[in-house]
Amino acid sequence: MNARYTLKVVSDFASAHTLRDYPGACSRMHGHNWKVEAEVIATQLDTVGMGIDFKKIKSAVKELTDTLDHRYLNEIEPFDSINPTAENIAAWLYRGLSEKLNNEHIQVSAMTLWETERACVRFTEE
Repeated sequence: MNARYTLKVVSDFASAHTLRDYPGACSRMHGHNWKVEAEVIATQLDTVGMGIDFKKIKSAVKELTDTLDHRYLNEIEPFDSINPTAENIAAWLYRGLSEKLNNEHIQVSAMTLWETERACVRFTEE
């Protein structure tokens, strides 16, 4: 049986967006205090006994969310051309974190983005 460790870090950011072509109030500019949950799978431990240092995951997530924090998302690539929905933001965060962390023993497995305390989306790629 192969070892598999799932590590999770939680972060947040605040931003505004407008949903293009949305038939309701969200078609007007509004903001959210987003909560980000990043899940990473490690299949091997280092000499210290860690799959990956939580600090490394937190730092990589912060690098990504800092580009969105206190910004109008519709003005930032790729959301200037695709709708800044929770689904699209979660996918963007997942892929960005994967570029930063993925290697032979580390794999980003999921990104959960909370738009409110009661509504979130979880993105994965298989």
